[in-house]
Amino acid sequence: MAEGAFRKVAVSAGLDCLADSVGTASYHIGEPPDPRAIATARANGVDIAAARGRQLEIADFERFGHIFALDTANLAGIRVRKPRGSQARVSLLMDAVPGRAGEAVKDPYYGDESDFQAAWADISLAVERVVECLRAEGVDARF
Repeated sequence: MAEGAFRKVAVSAGLDCLADSVGTASYHIGEPPDPRAIATARANGVDIAAARGRQLEIADFERFGHIFALDTANLAGIRVRKPRGSQARVSLLMDAVPGRAGEAVKDPYYGDESDFQAAWADISLAVERVVECLRAEGVDARF
């Protein structure tokens, strides 16, 4: 959902950037998003149905200037894989929101549709701020 939400906000803001969504574990590779995530994104004007899961690659640390995790477990997994000397900035997505640094986006997987909407709300808030910072500070933005 985060990639889709980011793309929507970035396009609306006229920001030209590369975005991709990955996992830190090998499960769900090649699979589409959870049907509830697809429905939530669709209800918010974003189509993520064609997305397919892929695992974080070392090349991602060169391809992207910023890598965001939605929770601390994935943040730790990303940091462990980050090559020495990589300039990619790794942080929690909610670090972009003033007063919410260090917070995770609550995983809606074991919940119901309202949990997916709550996750979408947090993600949307964060990606709005990310885009705002990128427009103001460029690739050197810090979160």
